Amino acid sequence: MTAEVISIANQKGGVGKTTTAVNLSAALALEGKKVLLIDADPQANATTSLGFQRDTYEYNIYHVMLGTKELNEIILDSEIDNLKVAPSNIGLVGIEKEFYTNNNKERELILKRKIDPIKKDYDFIIIDSPPALGPITINTLSASNSVLIPIQCEFFALEGLAQLLNTIKLVKQTINRQLQIKGFLPTMYSSQNNLSRQVFADLAQHFESKLFKIDESSYVVIPRNIKLAESPSFGKPIMLYDAKAIGSKAYANLAKAIAG
Repeated sequence: MTAEVISIANQKGGVGKTTTAVNLSAALALEGKKVLLIDADPQANATTSLGFQRDTYEYNIYHVMLGTKELNEIILDSEIDNLKVAPSNIGLVGIEKEFYTNNNKERELILKRKIDPIKKDYDFIIIDSPPALGPITINTLSASNSVLIPIQCEFFALEGLAQLLNTIKLVKQTINRQLQIKGFLPTMYSSQNNLSRQVFADLAQHFESKLFKIDESSYVVIPRNIKLAESPSFGKPIMLYDAKAIGSKAYANLAKAIAG
């Protein structure tokens, strides 16, 4: 067994990136897969979404990227048997300064080198990237087999996408030749909303082969869902907060599409 490493990335904030990282990880674990969720976002929302408060863990991904800890030394057990978490912390913002002051030539590969030794322990390693295209995101893309891009079904949804795709292309050409786009995931979709339908239609037109399919005639879309929005404040993924919610079903479908 060697893990497939998937980065969840979009430099726009508020598109459902962390929601997707947390709930895809949980859904894959509930499918019986061994999953590690790495929170590489200094906001640490993925960490708190799974019920970990800042004072409950001493070390985090910052220490791993700094080189003072190995990944195995910071990993926490979640409520779900097969799901482990490498937590983050606001201190991670300081890593960019460290990268540049130490003139570290291979700074783009720090995370990859830390992940490689533990790939044999998992089926999937999901990384929540920060909403920026800085050194941390370059590290997450360099460490990944593929990248999943959540796109909110709202105005300006596709704005900034070209920049992200260019970054992915650049990383593929220079650092990580195997990097692929896993797919685009429409989020915050509302079937009653004309704009939502239009954005989805645009996505389907440009990237049809990169949308996740439930079956031949339908695609995985993440709906606007109150329960989905509430669950992080209770420190639970949607499946544990409300298994019957439409958001729960949607992420279960995504996990099935990815796990095959």
